[in-house]
Amino acid sequence: MTAEPGAEALGGPAVDTAAPGAAGDPGRRWVGALSLANLGVWVGWFGPLQLLLARQAEHFTPEHKASTLALVTGLGAAVSMVANPVFGALSDRTTARVGRRIPWVVAGGVGGVAGLLVLAWAPDVAVMAAGWCLVQLALNASFAALTAAVPDQVPHRRRGLVGGWLGVSQVAGILVGTALATAAGGIAAGYGACAAFSLLAVVPYVLMRRDAPLRAGSQPPFRCREFVRGFWIDPRRFPDFGWAWLTRFLMNLSYSISTMYLLYYLTDAVHYAGDADTGVLILTALDAVTLLGTVVISGIWSDRTGRRKVFVVWSGLVISAATLLLAVWQTWTGAVVASLVLGVGYGVYTSVDFALLTDVLPSAADRGRDLGVINVANALPQVLAPAVAAPVVSHLGGYGVLYALAGAIGVAGSVLVGRIRSVR
Repeated sequence: MTAEPGAEALGGPAVDTAAPGAAGDPGRRWVGALSLANLGVWVGWFGPLQLLLARQAEHFTPEHKASTLALVTGLGAAVSMVANPVFGALSDRTTARVGRRIPWVVAGGVGGVAGLLVLAWAPDVAVMAAGWCLVQLALNASFAALTAAVPDQVPHRRRGLVGGWLGVSQVAGILVGTALATAAGGIAAGYGACAAFSLLAVVPYVLMRRDAPLRAGSQPPFRCREFVRGFWIDPRRFPDFGWAWLTRFLMNLSYSISTMYLLYYLTDAVHYAGDADTGVLILTALDAVTLLGTVVISGIWSDRTGRRKVFVVWSGLVISAATLLLAVWQTWTGAVVASLVLGVGYGVYTSVDFALLTDVLPSAADRGRDLGVINVANALPQVLAPAVAAPVVSHLGGYGVLYALAGAIGVAGSVLVGRIRSVR
């Protein structure tokens, strides 16, 4: 890890001249296996988040389903917020012979299956919450390791493309998770189907055994105080990292507010005539179609032009436009159009913003930790979104106000991307 003169003064990261353990372009097979493993993580998360947790909350507490869902998802997101950076930092220090990331991918996959099975057999809200916290704890170990593998293995000029394929796996995970939850025929069967898929999806990546081994003694001795202090990355020293964190937080808060109550939006605001589970699946599929049409292309385009910010700014504005459509056009047709628009924006955002984030990491030696800190900006909105959404839906104007608020937050996130200086 070497630094250009003045790089830190400009707020940018030190220039990463060699990714530890990487030997050039990792190749299509590795990217495919990484994307499949990432797909499994998203299935484990979004099968429950899109349908199963909402249905389970409704089953246990039909009169208080929204607050129960907010409690369970909020607790899980709080666990996620801590787990991701901690597991990322632990993977930075892991000296296993198979590499420093793979052991956490395996452990996270097994733990995620255990958590999903606890959810399948949960007799009450308390066990439901415990199961979801275990899912978040375990799958964040996998996700932290898989995310850190990208800057380990992929050169800068290819990260937009790889980010695009990870975006494909993310939206496919949401779609597959929703489909499994819908087709399984029941809450317990839905959790079981998601568990089986999540576990099988990591197998090809683990068997490839392409990882970045860490030589014993290359990290300083573990000291708890220094380990904990390392999670604070001073935005005054690394302002671009700070702005990247804030913009990602705002965009994910907007997205979480928009999607977490989609099932209830269809039933309570749109008054969807058919089965609401099927309605959510249709909207998710439409979102996936347009996202898949933009996510890889935009990543390649960004790599070729060397520009990141303009893609992130405009994609964020498109996402905000979709949420505003949900606010003012509360019909099934409006929801369909909004889903198509959302897919266009989120496809571009997913691939290019990930590449932008890897370009502002402060340290090559601590990629897992630093990306984990960035991923707090993914988890924290899941804690805050229910706290914001529940009172707005119940007392402050309903779904129109909720989705207008989501749009405003997204616009703020898009505008602040311009404050990042070290990336074009």
